[in-house]
Amino acid sequence: MELELTGRRALITGASRGIGAAISVCLAREGCDVTLVSRTRADLDAVATEISDVSNVAVSIVDADLSVSENIHRVLAEAGQVDILINNAGAIPSGSIEDIDEPSWREAWDLKVFGYINLMRRVFKTMEDQGSGVIVNVIGVAGERPNSNYVVGGAGNAALMAVTRALGARSIAKGIRVVGINPGLIVTDRMEALLRSQAENRFGDGERWGELIDRRIPPGKPEHIADMVAFLASNRSANTSGTIVTVDGGSSAR
Repeated sequence: MELELTGRRALITGASRGIGAAISVCLAREGCDVTLVSRTRADLDAVATEISDVSNVAVSIVDADLSVSENIHRVLAEAGQVDILINNAGAIPSGSIEDIDEPSWREAWDLKVFGYINLMRRVFKTMEDQGSGVIVNVIGVAGERPNSNYVVGGAGNAALMAVTRALGARSIAKGIRVVGINPGLIVTDRMEALLRSQAENRFGDGERWGELIDRRIPPGKPEHIADMVAFLASNRSANTSGTIVTVDGGSSAR
């Protein structure tokens, strides 16, 4: 299926590893010029090199901490025109409401929740002026199925789901689509860290994290999310806005 993404400019946050890196490579393969953003320049350089090996598109990188609101101005200034915004940055720690203190809670939300919102606010206005654009928020299935040992992440994800639905409900009248994706377990370093924390809580031994995975239903791959992002960002999904797509191998339905 031809997605007709060639020549569009995509800004991807959290682009240096895992899902964000896979999204960056996927969109580049589809012909998008990409701006990659994360806090770690060395990792961004590695993804940029991978893209250059497989696609002849323009690649730029911006190392920036998006939990600091002032950095958003610099990121957007360096990115230039944005046709597609992929919000993906953020790593919220596991823990119960008793475990996570206020500074930790605020630090986590500054990056993922307010980082997403602040970028959306700025980019939405620009897209409104140009009369077109797509915003895809990579959120997380914990917003649908809250877990007491991941309370900060579940609450943050639920908030972002609400913002996505609210903004996307009427944005299409302005030529803009806003959608979200809720990944379930995806094979990344982040997945292992979360499962280690949960195993420590349940078994008293983080090394038993593998026992939390149903071996009959293996976790997904970053490419599963990347492919869905590409489809949602394309005109093949032109009537999709204000909704959240869950990609979790059916676990939320079990």
